[in-house]
Amino acid sequence: MPNEPVPTQFNLVTKNMAETVAFYRRLGVTIPDTAPDFQDHHRSVQTAGGIDVDFDSEEFARHWDGGWDGGMGVLNFTVEDRQRVDEIYADLVGAGYRGQQEPYDAFWGARYAVVEDPDGNAVGLMSPVDGERRHDAGFP
Repeated sequence: MPNEPVPTQFNLVTKNMAETVAFYRRLGVTIPDTAPDFQDHHRSVQTAGGIDVDFDSEEFARHWDGGWDGGMGVLNFTVEDRQRVDEIYADLVGAGYRGQQEPYDAFWGARYAVVEDPDGNAVGLMSPVDGERRHDAGFP
């Protein structure tokens, strides 16, 4: 389809940049520092998949989006295997972050869990999909 929108960036708005950067770095994401006067307002991550993930302060978000009122969805991260989902979840929850969904074998064939970052945003942890582990979703 010509002119089809292509996802290229995700902006995550944070109440506390230092806490957010510490969380995502602990998760294993490489987040470079930026200009000293901008450290508290904006960080960018270039992903291997071609999506830019930007972390922005609430103040900065209101600058580029006058209608911003919060909310986010789930920011999902794929990890190398099923065991790694459990390990990362245990590490983050053990460090005091809130778990929303304990690791489980999801109907689509992946191992999946959800934790919250310091702002309460949902962060999904997902293994590669194993077609032999797919099962009925039970919905609807």
